[in-house]
Amino acid sequence: MAKTYALVGTGGRARMFYEAILGPHREQSRLLALCDTNQVRMDFTNRVMVEELSGQAVPTYKATDFDKMIAEQKPDTIIVTSIDRTHHNYIIAALEAGCDVITEKPMTTDPEKCQAILDAVERTGKNVRVTFNYRYAPHNSALRELIAEGAIGKVTSVHFEWLLDTRHGADYFRRWHRDKANSGGLMVHKSTHHFDLVNFWLGTEPDTVFGMGDLKFYGRANAEERGVFTPYTRTTGVEAAKDDPFAIDLTSNPVQKGLYWDGEKEDGYQRDQNVFGDGISIEDTMNVLVRYRNKAVMTYSLYAYAPWEGFNVAINGTGGRLELTVHENSYINAGAGSETEGAAKGVKLYHFPLHGEPRVVPVKHGEGGHGGGDKIMLEEIFGNATPRPGYGANHRDGALSILTGIAANKSFDTGLPVDVKTLVKL
Repeated sequence: MAKTYALVGTGGRARMFYEAILGPHREQSRLLALCDTNQVRMDFTNRVMVEELSGQAVPTYKATDFDKMIAEQKPDTIIVTSIDRTHHNYIIAALEAGCDVITEKPMTTDPEKCQAILDAVERTGKNVRVTFNYRYAPHNSALRELIAEGAIGKVTSVHFEWLLDTRHGADYFRRWHRDKANSGGLMVHKSTHHFDLVNFWLGTEPDTVFGMGDLKFYGRANAEERGVFTPYTRTTGVEAAKDDPFAIDLTSNPVQKGLYWDGEKEDGYQRDQNVFGDGISIEDTMNVLVRYRNKAVMTYSLYAYAPWEGFNVAINGTGGRLELTVHENSYINAGAGSETEGAAKGVKLYHFPLHGEPRVVPVKHGEGGHGGGDKIMLEEIFGNATPRPGYGANHRDGALSILTGIAANKSFDTGLPVDVKTLVKL
């Protein structure tokens, strides 16, 4: 019998889920309804499902009718892909209505909302799954397996550098993410992926976090200091923005036009804000130091104006060192199909034994989004694939990933290290 789903939030992140349900997993899964604050976006999603995916249109519900949708449609599971700051509302309401939940990362954005979700899971006995697709990318799986096999002995330290380029990285400064109240900043919205990977690779939890972060490239003041003058608030149809390499035109892409340009008349949300304008409250340059429960220490950096997209990670142990470099496909959210988002273009995994010859570790190339992780994860969630032990992330994993970023944000503000266990009761 097919499992049934309803989806709340029909922006760019939703497509990966409904493509999977209406595509390779249509025999095992069925989408019952859509929910959003914006009717135009829901109508556009229905057209895509009918015209592009050979599916059927489903009933739509405004966000204020979320409980009504559950009562009428009776889905087994709610998929949450709304704005980050609203995740907890839908997760908790779904759990209390007797549904399981699949939520996009980050699970939520602050300690209070995180605690409310943890308490709701405990109270209801229902399940929350956080879609950490990067866990399933073959290169990330290979790194975990090498560590578990003892290839470098006991892990002592990690250096992790993530680069967001001036296409993908800039995109966070055009849209709702630029307001830290919406997203928790990149430490929560984006780095939750990376902090989860370290928890996953090392099999441990964060203990103490210290960080420094600032807005050094984007925003009006930084641009004007460099002699860049962009007096417009948005970029679609603006003559002065035509030669701006950071500008996007929402009318030039049918998906962005259908979801955001056409949807703007309903809620006023502007998807193409000037990355060198006012109103940006998130950081673009961040450095973090984390001590873990197993006494390993990580140095982590993220910056969002890099010349290439991807990451470098080095993991040191008592028996050697592992180095992984991944170059990823750059993308703009909702700019194309979900299979292009974070696709791996080049992967190198090196093993340096403490005593012995270094070697290149062969890694299977993962096809599709997020280093090939999307397809594998979606087969496990919606299809018949046997779950891989330790790969599916639950509410506790979701909490541990965001708590590193939440602690980093607190450290940015106070200049002090933060004890992670003071933030929530796990």
